[in-house]
Amino acid sequence: MQFLHTLNGLLEHVKNVERETIGLTQEAQLRFVRFLDKNGLSVDDETLEAMQYQDIIAQQLSATIEAIESAQEHMQYFMHAFSEDDAIAAQSIEKMHGKLTNALEKAKQKHSAFSGKVNREDDDDGIEFF
Repeated sequence: MQFLHTLNGLLEHVKNVERETIGLTQEAQLRFVRFLDKNGLSVDDETLEAMQYQDIIAQQLSATIEAIESAQEHMQYFMHAFSEDDAIAAQSIEKMHGKLTNALEKAKQKHSAFSGKVNREDDDDGIEFF
């Protein structure tokens, strides 16, 4: 059981780092926009696309935070069940496996959706957002 508590602590740390990174990314983008506004500058399409990458980074990190929270929730059920009854723990492991597999698939789908067209070099239209 100690392993799961340690894993949960590690996941909490990762979430905190990701939240801090989201905040830094957003602050960097705001400072850049303020600089442009203050100096009456405009950006070209390439620079605008680079700025949009900041938003993609924040979205990707938010999606991984959601996946981590889902995994943690299911781990909590397991840890509680394990402390009560071995048979329930075995069932919980199976359920947790299924739910974590679903969480992984959702995270992969969000990654794909949030990536826009960033990784497709053959596309000249830039980034698409929904």
